[in-house]
Amino acid sequence: MPRVLSADDVSNFRDRLCQAAERLFAEHGPDAVTMRQLAVELGCSPMTPYRYFKDKDAILAAVRAAAFDRFADALEKAYVDSQGADPDQRSEAVGRAYVTFALTQSHAYRLMFDLMQPGEDAYSELVAATDRARATMTHHLHGVLQDAEFKTRGTLVAHVYWASIHGVLMLHLADKLAPGVEVGDLIEATVAMLSRGVRG
Repeated sequence: MPRVLSADDVSNFRDRLCQAAERLFAEHGPDAVTMRQLAVELGCSPMTPYRYFKDKDAILAAVRAAAFDRFADALEKAYVDSQGADPDQRSEAVGRAYVTFALTQSHAYRLMFDLMQPGEDAYSELVAATDRARATMTHHLHGVLQDAEFKTRGTLVAHVYWASIHGVLMLHLADKLAPGVEVGDLIEATVAMLSRGVRG
């Protein structure tokens, strides 16, 4: 007879399962990973993960939600820690946090942005975490760009910045940048060109 699990038992196993799944999903792709492989990774029976998640899609949604939340935590911390700095410096701090997360937690970053799940709306935690991260990624620019164009089209302008930095990071993570092109230099040049265009 299975032992009764405490709330801490459930939380700890879910965390371990999500950590293993994040790596396996990112390395092999979700379609190539089975519940049996996840169980082997954790040294448990093939049925054990089903005590915590309905299926593999639910695990993937939990993994992605946790990654989006960690990402938002990092950006929000940078924003709060730079309080008192001028808007440009504060925005730069958030930008650095974004790039650092993408480069140091590349498995998570790939799963967050390089993957869509069918029926994402069925996973409320994933929807909430995605919405939070999206808001966090664009909020810091409102202090920098105060002209009339930004005030009327702020969301669009913020998404232009986001899409551009994401593109640079994905090219880097896919090892597609030309020899001699450094990701940091390319990001700096991209932001500088965008800022001149918006402010000009």
